[in-house]
Amino acid sequence: MLENPSLITRVVIGKSIGFALGLIGLIVIPFLWPDSGWMERIAFLFWYTTLGAFVGLVGVMTWHPLLRMPMPWWFSSALIGAWMNFVLTLFIYDRLAEMMLELPVGNGLFQSPFWFVAEGAIVGLLIGYFATRFGGEGPVTVRQEIRDD
Repeated sequence: MLENPSLITRVVIGKSIGFALGLIGLIVIPFLWPDSGWMERIAFLFWYTTLGAFVGLVGVMTWHPLLRMPMPWWFSSALIGAWMNFVLTLFIYDRLAEMMLELPVGNGLFQSPFWFVAEGAIVGLLIGYFATRFGGEGPVTVRQEIRDD
């Protein structure tokens, strides 16, 4: 962790990693899903950038006020990533189902669009790790000391 934890650092790192993963998707999607257009590809780019920002913001909460229990970075990051991709799957289920049918993974279980939920949890963990490692964690990221130098 850095000496000076910062919420802005968390969000910038989250958005940067999300943008990088979205950029990988932008490049890889045409090979996996030849019928996809620019709209789907750009949507994935923006989606993962937004997911990174949310994971960066959620790292401020290390305590759940209603359940009265700790929320470590790995739990909240995976939860936000899975939730965001679950919402994405609900929004574009038909398009994701078409994409999964074209993947070369065979028939059966791996053709469900809801695999994007698990992928979102993994992406959330990746973003959360680096955001916590370099941007800090908890309420200390929001409190900044004012120094008179």
